[in-house]
Amino acid sequence: MIGPEQIAEIRRLFFAEHWKVGTIASSLDVHPDTVRRAVQTDRFNRPQFLRAALLTDPYVEFIRQTLETYPRLRASRLFAMVRARGYQGSLVQLRRVVARMRPPTREVFLDLRTFRGEQGQVDWAHFGQVQIGRARRRLSCFVLVLSWSRALVVEFFFDQTLENFIRGHVRAFEQLGGVPRILLYDNLRSAVLERRGDAIHFHPRLLELCAHYHFEPRPCRPGRGNEKGRVERAIRYVRESFFAARTFTNITDFNRQARSWRDEVAHRRPWPGDDTRTVETAFSEERGTLLPLPAHPFSSDLLLPVQTGKTIYVRFDLNDYSIPPSAVGRSLVIAASDTEVRVLDGSREIARHRRSYDRHEKITDPAHQQALLDEKRRATGQAPNGRLRSAAPETEALLQATCDRGEPVGRETQRLMHLLDDYGPLEFRAAVREAIERNSPRASSVAYILVRRRRRTGQCPPLPVNLSRRPDLADLHVPSPNPEIYDDLTRDESDR
Repeated sequence: MIGPEQIAEIRRLFFAEHWKVGTIASSLDVHPDTVRRAVQTDRFNRPQFLRAALLTDPYVEFIRQTLETYPRLRASRLFAMVRARGYQGSLVQLRRVVARMRPPTREVFLDLRTFRGEQGQVDWAHFGQVQIGRARRRLSCFVLVLSWSRALVVEFFFDQTLENFIRGHVRAFEQLGGVPRILLYDNLRSAVLERRGDAIHFHPRLLELCAHYHFEPRPCRPGRGNEKGRVERAIRYVRESFFAARTFTNITDFNRQARSWRDEVAHRRPWPGDDTRTVETAFSEERGTLLPLPAHPFSSDLLLPVQTGKTIYVRFDLNDYSIPPSAVGRSLVIAASDTEVRVLDGSREIARHRRSYDRHEKITDPAHQQALLDEKRRATGQAPNGRLRSAAPETEALLQATCDRGEPVGRETQRLMHLLDDYGPLEFRAAVREAIERNSPRASSVAYILVRRRRRTGQCPPLPVNLSRRPDLADLHVPSPNPEIYDDLTRDESDR
């Protein structure tokens, strides 16, 4: 429909400026038929009459009777029916006749009345997608409206999963301070698994929620969205009054803004039942008639079994969360809310993290990482470089210098291991220290110092042991005791 101002403008452009119908339509962004109706001339609005031959045709009465019985029957089906009875006209002619003979089908609705605290209406609304780091998430809004007072609860989530559906109910009841006796739903999958007529199979988790809060779920009839028109209008109100041109930093900030808008704008609008009162006033009257909340809220966490791999991380919702090293290789359970991710080993909580909605992010607890490093350090004593560090911590600097020179560290490590086995930890450590002090951090320098020390004391260098016949003894390591402990045996009583 166009207003009288636009009709006057169309007639001025047509009659005074002599614009064509198409030019007026494109300039004013209206349909050409709208321009023709606004012009109101015989040229465009000639009275249309049915052809005399068709009016006297016996099929007209048949069409009228059929439409009275089946008012929504399509013209294409009527065309097939009259063709079977000998009709020779075209489908276009029949469509024109059906358009004038079809009885009006506009449905008239009753104004539904509810009692205080009797009914609420629930639905999801989709608000596009948002970019969270490297991931794109669907922004959805859970809306619950009390049918009598029109008080509403708005909660935004990044998906429409069953857990968020349950979570939206729990938080809505907490914000309202009570529970309506009946909640109306569309036939969404989170509420109704299957329906055949009046036989309804509700989702088991929804029934658990109903048993906890003592309300009755009631789905609308299929295709009857008008039965929950109050929540539909509330969603449109949220789109136009709150969401339009709104910016936010994260989902927590967005929900905070939504609650502020609800309290300062939505609940202060005039109440539809009485313009002299506000929705906030009506809600204050309805609050006392709501069902009381139970002692404990219903648990809405997602419980997901997970099998750990070889690292200290478990994967959940595109991201990795750390666990203690002792839990690696075990079957665990993830308990996820919209803000936290907890990892359970049976009934014991072993890790707790903030939930990330990014993608391929590693969320690490420093304590888990430190425990793994400590465990690795304990294990390094069994490796070759671990034995070297245990006998002479200075070998770390020697091997680092080898790496800086670009020489093979593995070959240098093997040379040092042979020297340690041949000369023992005391002589080996003293030689390594001397090599570093002389700024000659090489295994060859350590070997030269060891041979020189033996010659000064008149000792022969150790002979290599041939283990070609016993390769199984190549990795055998016998720790050498500290010879200084034997000095106590040769001391006099007076020296002690």
